[in-house]
Amino acid sequence: MSRTQAVAQTLACFDDGRFQQTLDRRVAYKTESQDAASGPILHAYLQNEITPKLKELGFACRIVDNPMPGKSPFLLAERIEPGAAFTVLTYGHGDVVRGYDAQWREGLSPWKIVVDGNRWYGRGTADNKGQHTINLTALEQVLAVRGRRLGYNVKIILEMGEEDGSPGLNEVCAQHRDALAADLFLASDGPRVSASRATLFLGSRGVFNFDLHLKLRDGGHHSGNWGGLLRNPGIRLAHAIASLVDARGRILVPGLLPTAIPASVRTALQDIEVGGGPNDPEIDPEWGEPGLSPAERVIGWNSLEVLAFTTGNPAMPVHAIPAEARAHCHMRYVVGSEPANFLAHIRQHLLAHGFDDVEVRGTDVHMAATRLDPDNAWVRWGMASIERSTGRRPALLPNLGGSLPNDVFSETLGLPTLWVPHSYPACSQHAPNEHILVDTTRESLQIMAGMFWDLAEEGAGVMEECA
Repeated sequence: MSRTQAVAQTLACFDDGRFQQTLDRRVAYKTESQDAASGPILHAYLQNEITPKLKELGFACRIVDNPMPGKSPFLLAERIEPGAAFTVLTYGHGDVVRGYDAQWREGLSPWKIVVDGNRWYGRGTADNKGQHTINLTALEQVLAVRGRRLGYNVKIILEMGEEDGSPGLNEVCAQHRDALAADLFLASDGPRVSASRATLFLGSRGVFNFDLHLKLRDGGHHSGNWGGLLRNPGIRLAHAIASLVDARGRILVPGLLPTAIPASVRTALQDIEVGGGPNDPEIDPEWGEPGLSPAERVIGWNSLEVLAFTTGNPAMPVHAIPAEARAHCHMRYVVGSEPANFLAHIRQHLLAHGFDDVEVRGTDVHMAATRLDPDNAWVRWGMASIERSTGRRPALLPNLGGSLPNDVFSETLGLPTLWVPHSYPACSQHAPNEHILVDTTRESLQIMAGMFWDLAEEGAGVMEECA
């Protein structure tokens, strides 16, 4: 019984085709949570696909209805060992974005794995069916090698509405807090820093959406008769936005910025390189907050983005001064920011700069910023485990540049959170031609088998260090 044996058996599941067969079966479920008619399929994925496998591994399973009417269900599972030293909670989501079947490259389908060189195509391969299938496969083989005894408990929450904004996730975790009680959260979602470098991230930037709206009158007016006499809402709104963020992307409103980048975060980001992949866009070196490295700008700082801007009729413009203009914007923000005051800061800033006619509206899209301290003992353990499996130091991200519902686990459940992503930045997540990489997937199986094994051997000691 050894770590080497557990890793070897896990890799054998990949090499002999069993992993692909399992993932192909899961990809075939059209679990499009944004489609209101997909409810029976979402439930079937939990009931018919995941529950039988977990029961084979000794888990007690139950499907929990979403407290929000009409929203997706959850699977709660637990494997309890007498005398276990601690408990690990893991997570995944079985829902996907819409397939967009007609937009995939010829010969590909969102609902079937198609192998093309180093790529496996299919909806959910990267987000998130492939990722939680990697973790469950590794756990299964570690259990087999250890004679079905880990020395720690494992709990699982699998949701079916993450791509719909995770409605009800926080409420379910709050309602079932005791059942989900654990000492460590370990899960997988999102991309690595790059395909070739294993990554550990500890939280995520928050997201805060808001709209700017300026309506000056009813209907358009001929620009020949009224040009130079009537305020143009498109011009006014463009200047209002320019007062919030400058021509190089630097945020100009102090209340929208974090207090500082902690020293431990700066240290963690020193060896992080972002971009540079074969399908990555070229980074603009002068964009964003001056004086920060690219990694610090996207992981350690806030950004304000204009996602859409309309005035008049862009598809069929006419010679008329439009009546109104709209912009849909959002903030990506880190721990140390004050999202509860974002709208107030924006309104006060616009008023102070003479834009009292611009209306600021919040939206329902909001995820909190979270970050585990990079000096935490569980972080040191996770980094060492991954390096032991790969022979290379992994990238450590204090938080992901994007957003995840990590606050549910770090705040509502109060857990230290470790995320080990198994996809890569150019995986076409949410787009046609979504895929995972063969070599990255195989390495990820190796990593997770090593981590589940190392938890059995070392987890109790880390618990004492954290006490």
